[in-house]
Amino acid sequence: MKNFMDENFLLQTKTAQELYHEHAAKMPIIDYHCHLVPKMVADDHKFRSLTEIWLGGDHYKWRAMRTNGVDERFCTGTDTSDWEKFEKWAETVPYTMRNPLYHWTHLELKTAFGINKILNKDTAREIFDECNEKLAMPEYSARGMMTRYNVEAVCTTDDPIDSLEYHIATRNSGFATKMLPTWRPDKAMAVEVPADFRAYIEKLAEVSGVTINTFDDVVAALKVRHDFFASLGCKLSDHGIEEFYAEDYTDAEIKAIFNKVYGGAELTKEEILKFKSAMLVVFAEMDHEKGWTQQFHYGAIRNNNTRMFEKLGPDTGFDSIGEFNTAKAMSKFLNRLDYNDKLTKTILYNLNPCANEVIATMLGNFQDGKIAGKIQFGSGWWFLDQKDGMEKQMNALSVLGLLSRFVGMLTDSRSFMSYPRHEYFRRTLCNLVGRDVENGELPASEMKFIGQMIEDISYNNAKNFFQF
Repeated sequence: MKNFMDENFLLQTKTAQELYHEHAAKMPIIDYHCHLVPKMVADDHKFRSLTEIWLGGDHYKWRAMRTNGVDERFCTGTDTSDWEKFEKWAETVPYTMRNPLYHWTHLELKTAFGINKILNKDTAREIFDECNEKLAMPEYSARGMMTRYNVEAVCTTDDPIDSLEYHIATRNSGFATKMLPTWRPDKAMAVEVPADFRAYIEKLAEVSGVTINTFDDVVAALKVRHDFFASLGCKLSDHGIEEFYAEDYTDAEIKAIFNKVYGGAELTKEEILKFKSAMLVVFAEMDHEKGWTQQFHYGAIRNNNTRMFEKLGPDTGFDSIGEFNTAKAMSKFLNRLDYNDKLTKTILYNLNPCANEVIATMLGNFQDGKIAGKIQFGSGWWFLDQKDGMEKQMNALSVLGLLSRFVGMLTDSRSFMSYPRHEYFRRTLCNLVGRDVENGELPASEMKFIGQMIEDISYNNAKNFFQF
């Protein structure tokens, strides 16, 4: 019987162990998609407790606690102490066995704090106090955590109207880890509620210095902000969409739709889809012009629980995997850009695992033979960034594309303790490839190349692809 979470955790063969310890483990981290709060990095935030750094904003844990019968006040409440919230989480942890939270929890305690104890109600107080003592030390600040995990670069998720003042401050401070913005223009195409859309466009006008009266003015204002993001090292965009939008439209139609919604009128479903389709193309063409990478995270049904959304707002643990028939629209969108020679580097993240093979085959349609892995199958996302989900994603990519050109893992997290997800991914990767070698499905004589491939997927491919 193997020991839980020892040095060979998830590594089931000697070859897997060799690949991880000699190749993957030493590579720095490029976290090219995350949701860290830039102010916390700029200010080198000091955490008051393990609850703040670990439970604050973690809707994965909140979902588990609710499912375990824990009252909401111990998840998101303001009338409960940090200890009370942590105690309820510790009581929940044993019930998360076989959920990735069980692995993540203990891997994070081990790598961040050197704690090898199993977290449960009996060990909760001891672990809470030990971690809090360490969090008071300078090396456990926000920047300290990034340094601890050998993080070379992080890319936050930022709205076009954001000032990026904290990115500027961090860069000017001389902090070794690069914190770069990522362009997330979802609100610029959110025309479902006319009043909200107009309010956003008015803010865009203010920060860009462009007077906005027409659709062309919107594009001009977005271009100003796009240039500003580029000036601060931005190399990626990101789009959180339910599905791909690829309706046919004319320029005249889009201008008329903008005038209608900006004037406060409700749009028809067809008009909404046409406007979103046009905006995706506008964004894609801007990214192509600068050589950025565009990312598409699609397939979530968000804010399913209206009662809790009205109480807590978004990103609080009430989202789920959606079912959308997206393949034709995705192909049409990518094909339009490719046909006009305006298709930039692209990463596609599906949330429904039934689309793994769909995405893996879509990639090959638009590779151009000039950039290795130009169209990428994004790592397992959200509900899929766990052992089973990552294995299925990598198996589909291996069979139908080139795993060797994969740009690897990201945290997609708001937490400074989520960097072990990179280790979790690397161990899973090494176990997959190591098993193939042990089974004679890959030649042991090619171990030099295979070791290099592991290092590439862990770090080098991302480094070369994004050119940070």
